Amino acid sequence: MAACRGLLLPLGFLGSMFLIMLSFYRWDMSQERRERTRQLQKLRKQQLKEICAGDKNTFSERKHSLEDMSEDELKNLIVDDTHGIIYCYIPKVACTNWKRVMFVLNQGEPYQDPMSISGDLVHVPNKFTTLNSFPLIEMKARLKHYTKFLFVREPFVRLISAYRDKFQRYNKYYYQNFARDILRLYGNQPDSPETVDEAFVSGVHPSFYNFIQYLLDPQTENEEPFEPHWKQQYRLCHPCLIQYDFVGHQETLQEDAEELLTVLQLQDDIRFPPFYENMTSPGSVFDWFREVPLEDRRKLYKLYEEDFRLFGYRKPGELLDG
Repeated sequence: MAACRGLLLPLGFLGSMFLIMLSFYRWDMSQERRERTRQLQKLRKQQLKEICAGDKNTFSERKHSLEDMSEDELKNLIVDDTHGIIYCYIPKVACTNWKRVMFVLNQGEPYQDPMSISGDLVHVPNKFTTLNSFPLIEMKARLKHYTKFLFVREPFVRLISAYRDKFQRYNKYYYQNFARDILRLYGNQPDSPETVDEAFVSGVHPSFYNFIQYLLDPQTENEEPFEPHWKQQYRLCHPCLIQYDFVGHQETLQEDAEELLTVLQLQDDIRFPPFYENMTSPGSVFDWFREVPLEDRRKLYKLYEEDFRLFGYRKPGELLDG
């Protein structure tokens, strides 16, 4: 028995040392990841600053101050006065989960788990206080003193995600307001089904190329501005007029969310919801664009070029160079 105890003691000591070393290793990896995230933030914000300064007319849409902006152009900026936060949400860029976080913060302590909040609830109109609800002088004060953040996404991947969500799935609103006209104008279906139910039974929906044709048609934006799910990201959040403190990317969502909550000193109170949905991956983009002619790909890039440049996404040469 004594011999057995003698054997166990060293093993226990070694096991303890292993656990201590493992904890230090994890701490080092965590610190390294955080430092990498901080460096990315510096690069992203520097990118915005340099490109905005280099082409003010293009990226500020010829508007150089808040006085030039309409109320509608500031409706995507959610304000949390309690925590001093402004979040500009962009559809198809984890905005449901970030709205869940903002909703939980607005409810006060003790904070609920954001995942306990219905996705439908946070998309109800007027659910949040937005920047455009304040007088100009109060808007300026909040923009000066609050922590402002947004999350962006590779522009073509975001378009694919919007198409999948709004046109491949059952959606009455988008069928009646967009899909029927797209089918009629670009899908060679003048007698497209009247209802989304009829369309789904017959398996009818616009192709991805039909959607691209719709976006490229000058009449689309001449008649009314782009719908928010495919509107250019810079036009929703105006990063050349608003100096954001944090620029997150969908592609590094979990790391960026963790760092942002630390910046906001909420890391011990809020856990950002895990992202389980089967996301459209950058690697699948080429497959989606196979049916889109080269010239239309190039036109589409020009349409979203500002988003690529401002937010540091590389030009997709494999799609544009033939």
